[in-house]
Amino acid sequence: MIDETAEEIREMRTHSSSVVAVKAAHALRDLLDGDYPSVEEYLRTLERNSNALRRANPSHASLVTTQRDIVESVEAADPETVAEAQEALRDAIDRVVDEVERGKHAAARNAADEIEDGATLLTHDYSSTVLEALELAAQEGKHLDVYCTEARPRHLGRKTARQLGEIDRIEPTLIVDSAAGHYLSEAVDKVLIGMDCIVDGTLYNRVGTYPLASTAADADVPVTVTGSSAKIVEEGGFRFENDFRTVSEVIREPPEGFDVANPAYDATPTGLVDRVVTDDGVRDDVSTSRVPVLCRA
Repeated sequence: MIDETAEEIREMRTHSSSVVAVKAAHALRDLLDGDYPSVEEYLRTLERNSNALRRANPSHASLVTTQRDIVESVEAADPETVAEAQEALRDAIDRVVDEVERGKHAAARNAADEIEDGATLLTHDYSSTVLEALELAAQEGKHLDVYCTEARPRHLGRKTARQLGEIDRIEPTLIVDSAAGHYLSEAVDKVLIGMDCIVDGTLYNRVGTYPLASTAADADVPVTVTGSSAKIVEEGGFRFENDFRTVSEVIREPPEGFDVANPAYDATPTGLVDRVVTDDGVRDDVSTSRVPVLCRA
């Protein structure tokens, strides 16, 4: 399961960073069974497998920090037997999964409270927290129009639009990424997006977020970012590494006479963000060079 999960993460078959963190944590359950010659060997095996999961996508702050948390928790338990180490691992997995899921659901709840009935929103890429927030708002009787960017080249926005289309009171419209400026200047009340992470005053999210936030600022449309507070990382707690995806996602035939670059994420200064909504609440003092840390990662 660990190898399969690492491959799934590497191939981005799971799109939401919170879901990735949970899946990776569950994958370590493979180590709850089996025989190991010593506690030391077990801990080395745990570290090796956790590193494999982290390396599958080092740009995901929640993946990296939750895996680090699990390994450090087992080591801190100072187990004397392999059975004790396995029990410590079980407890750490259960705790981390619960924290991630509770944080995600609470952030969605807080974001839903920020959405007004009759609003027209624009969202980018695929965020399970944003989807949950919109569904909660609709369940409360709010009617919403939502423009969804395609989020090329993987077209993850199509998945967002399909899921929103199944929710009563939500009218989604899929648009190409380059059409965002047209709708921001004419029809949109608010941009609502998720986040991969916020590190030292910079929002890292799916590529296309930076030009979207810049255009929204020019059109005087507020940008709200939502996600678990665990994705807001203290200085030194995480170093973001961009993921450069395969050329075949952009062009099917091998390029001749030119190069193809396919970064998965971009960096958006938080001065372009009006509000950050997490499980800890709502912060609207984010226009400084550094986002206040809401929770230790």
